Amino acid sequence: MNLHLAAISADVAPGRHAALLLDQAGWHLSARLVVPANITIVPLPAKSPELNPQENIWQFMRDNWLSNRVFLNADDLVDHCCDAWNKLEAHPWRIMSIGLRDWAHGF
Repeated sequence: MNLHLAAISADVAPGRHAALLLDQAGWHLSARLVVPANITIVPLPAKSPELNPQENIWQFMRDNWLSNRVFLNADDLVDHCCDAWNKLEAHPWRIMSIGLRDWAHGF
């Protein structure tokens, strides 16, 4: 996670600040986390996937391409995950529909 934060920090334009919304996974809020000065972590409330549409993306990928499989090894798992991601990425309209929240767009 520290490497991920460092990579995000490097892409933040000088004079800008990034707010990073994260669920409350242990590695997202660890005391050992080194948060760069140009990033603020905004933790989402626990057990509220409706506030984090990415959770629905992962669930869609598991339900459609990654569940009920036996992976031969770690490389096989990564290959299947990359394949699932590429399938989904080829259909941006599907990503938008999965992440759509009626309560956020209905007014």
